[in-house]
Amino acid sequence: MLPLLGLCLALPLCAGSLGEAQSWGRPSEQVGLRVPRQVRLLQRLKTKPLMTEFSVKSTIISRYAFTTVVCRMLNRASEDHEVTFQMQIPAAAFITNFTMLIGDKVYQGEITEREKKNGDKVKEKRNKTMEDSGEKGTETFRASVVLPSKDKAAFLLSYEELLQRRLGKYEHVVSVRPQQLAGRLTVEVAVLERSGIVALEVLGLRNSRHQGSGRGQDDSGPPPSTVINQNETFAKVVFKPTVVQQAKIAQNGILGDFIIRYDVNREQSIGDIQVLNGYFVHYFAPKDLPPLPKNIVFVLDSSASMVGAKLRQTKDALFTILHDLRPQDRFNIIGFSNRIKVWKDHLVSVTPNNIRDGKVYIHHMSPSGGTDINGALQRGIRLLNDYVAHNDIEDRSVSLIVFLTDGKPTVGETHTLKILNNTREAARGRVCIFTVGIGADVDFRLLEKLSLENCGLTRRVHEDHDARAQLIGFYDEIRTPLLSDIRVDYLPGLVEHATRTLFPNYFNGSEIIIAGKLADREMDRLHVEVTASNSKKFLILKKDVPVEPRKMGNDIAGSPRPKEGGPEDTNHLERLWSYLTLKELLSSWLQSEEEPQRERLRQQVQTLAVNRHFLTPFTSMTLRSAPRTEAPEDTFGMSAATGPETVMQSLRGAHLQPGPALKKPYNPRIKISKTSADGDPHFVVDFPWSNLTVCFNIDGQPGHILRLVSDHADSGVTVNGELIGAPAPPNGHKKQRTYFRTITILVNKPERSYLEITPSRVIVDGADRLVLPCNQSAAVGSRGLEVSVSANANVTVTIQGSVAFVILLHLYKKPAPYQRNHLGFYIANGQGLSSNCHGLLGQFLNQEARLTRLGRNPAHPAVPEAGERSEAVLEVRGHQVPVVWKQRKIYNGEEQVDCWFARNNAASLIDGEYKDYLAAHPFDSETTFGLGTSRGL
Repeated sequence: MLPLLGLCLALPLCAGSLGEAQSWGRPSEQVGLRVPRQVRLLQRLKTKPLMTEFSVKSTIISRYAFTTVVCRMLNRASEDHEVTFQMQIPAAAFITNFTMLIGDKVYQGEITEREKKNGDKVKEKRNKTMEDSGEKGTETFRASVVLPSKDKAAFLLSYEELLQRRLGKYEHVVSVRPQQLAGRLTVEVAVLERSGIVALEVLGLRNSRHQGSGRGQDDSGPPPSTVINQNETFAKVVFKPTVVQQAKIAQNGILGDFIIRYDVNREQSIGDIQVLNGYFVHYFAPKDLPPLPKNIVFVLDSSASMVGAKLRQTKDALFTILHDLRPQDRFNIIGFSNRIKVWKDHLVSVTPNNIRDGKVYIHHMSPSGGTDINGALQRGIRLLNDYVAHNDIEDRSVSLIVFLTDGKPTVGETHTLKILNNTREAARGRVCIFTVGIGADVDFRLLEKLSLENCGLTRRVHEDHDARAQLIGFYDEIRTPLLSDIRVDYLPGLVEHATRTLFPNYFNGSEIIIAGKLADREMDRLHVEVTASNSKKFLILKKDVPVEPRKMGNDIAGSPRPKEGGPEDTNHLERLWSYLTLKELLSSWLQSEEEPQRERLRQQVQTLAVNRHFLTPFTSMTLRSAPRTEAPEDTFGMSAATGPETVMQSLRGAHLQPGPALKKPYNPRIKISKTSADGDPHFVVDFPWSNLTVCFNIDGQPGHILRLVSDHADSGVTVNGELIGAPAPPNGHKKQRTYFRTITILVNKPERSYLEITPSRVIVDGADRLVLPCNQSAAVGSRGLEVSVSANANVTVTIQGSVAFVILLHLYKKPAPYQRNHLGFYIANGQGLSSNCHGLLGQFLNQEARLTRLGRNPAHPAVPEAGERSEAVLEVRGHQVPVVWKQRKIYNGEEQVDCWFARNNAASLIDGEYKDYLAAHPFDSETTFGLGTSRGL
């Protein structure tokens, strides 16, 4: 485990996290001359750890967001320094992985069940900086470590979140607060919505998420350097400011929140139902319905602690809210401190006079006394119950309490459990309570439980922000109820483990989301029935929804990738179902008072969270040391580095998926197949069954792309190599040299992936784009495709376990004029390639050859003896080829091979001519020999 680590989900930094390892200088016994202030400043600037990269990548698939953060630090000082990585994440999100790379060491997070005594486990404190875990609040994840002098550190954090629809928009927020100017700062958000994206907007950077209701306040436009690309179902937003642009925004590196809002096209009727590999999600958000009348009581804290700005801003907000009430609504106002003051003894209609009188009553409220929360709630519920009972309108209206306070119960009933029981018994599910906590001293847990147990929501309002706008924004979310008593039913036996299907209210601009498993994956229709009440009638919607079980990647670019080696495919709907189920279990645990039930819920949360890799209040994260086999660089894509197991954060995948165990990166001294194309380029083909090795040269032209392996139609593998030119050495017989500067690999099965390998980097591009530098060892894996980089030595690509290529890196520190950094291509394992495989190398795989020595018995050894003529005829694939004896070095010159050399650009050895092996582009999979079918990507 990592000994010198401070890690928490809280503010401030975990005390004692670094123990005695923390060192910021020498002990106080050092006494010397006073150093001028300017010199001290320069010293601090010189030695402060440098953030070389801060990158965030979010992928949103059907409202479910996967986010990966990569932060890289460099200690330039001559002594060890503490470095800190911190990231604000949405309180509604679950962390799924955290990894640290310190020098050559990797510390991989492992999520386990939380025990009563956690020992070395990661501290996971739920210190909400804003609202409750289901709302717009944030938590700060922080990790600190002592970084050795001149060393590098990388922090990788992954989290997931289901976006909630509010006021007709989904909002995705990325905190861009690296705490200093970053050498490379990138935020990339990809949105994929099958039903279509509408009203996409990128807001200006915010340093507060609590700036109001969204009523025309967000017109500042995207921040500088933001690029937006969008079509009907897909959008990509990239924010990539230079250091200068960062400094213009904030020199301290606290740029603010990068915010994207959008909505989707939706059906008017039963909603959008998506099915993928046995899981489904049902989005229900009807519109164009007449609003339900509201019976609403505003219960305002007027105790002494509300003095000043809190009460003034609350009054201003209520003035605006009263004007928003509709003529069919009924309302009343209660002020409470140690006394309960009711404006009217019954609910009144919305008229100009009543609105005016209500505002006057609010205006004359003055702060004094204590806080009788229980009494105020009981009085408000009684007003609503009396009105509904006397007017017989329960089915055609909704009863709401908006409860605002800044403190804890100090008068009357002060015991939390009794307040909750009294409120629950009085409301009996007929009154929904929406609570607002103002300031830092409020008993937010009490307000949270009051709302959870009484079909409401809760918010926390910070008094140092615009509390008026926050209150108005909260009311806007509940100002237009469209349906009540919503029930969603699926045919019994067809759906199992569904999340909540009963909802007391549906407010305009929000959304009801249900997820579950299909009992029968082969079913072709799912019967859905929605019943609800609105202001005019009892509403019943029925529909048989066609179920088209999609395999991932078949119809939507960016659909999730399957789980490596698992019996079932992992997908974003499975993650969404897991997320919703965990949220509901945690909510039930919070509401439960029976210890056996709480223990059962805790165990359910632990089991699901550990299996799905979610960090919750009941799970812990342990950082374990692992061999460094993976080190992401340049861009996003990798969410974690593990030891023997590899993972890839994929645009399609979403969550961390351990792949099969990878072997150690290839050592160039290890003998692999001799079949290769290396050097100028020199080709070597090994025929192990015949105990023969054949070699030939191809004198290509710079810029030409040669087909090396063409098996697109069968195994789905294509390998091409692009040539680069260089002057010939002095006194040589050639006019120029050519080398491979790029090797490209197209893998088409089971899903399409593109690899581009150069001497400096490897790009793995599927629905995701992953870039690995060649100067750092790394390994990634994704559904049958594994890529391993041995720093400055080689790249190994393994496909489905039956095809393996090794690309050697030829690098020069001080190259001569005729030298170029280039690549060598070796086929380590060709068993998975078909007998139809072609290409300059591929056509000879799995073939036999026969050598006829001039004047010798064919059965005689192939190697000429001393004094013998070194000429022969090679018979292979129906060709008879004159060859001569030669020796050639391979594996970076580590090994010399004996081979029979075919002259004249292998004209009589290979099928066709040189031009037949020229590809039109790096990923061209067509072949002139009739085996390929597609030239496009």
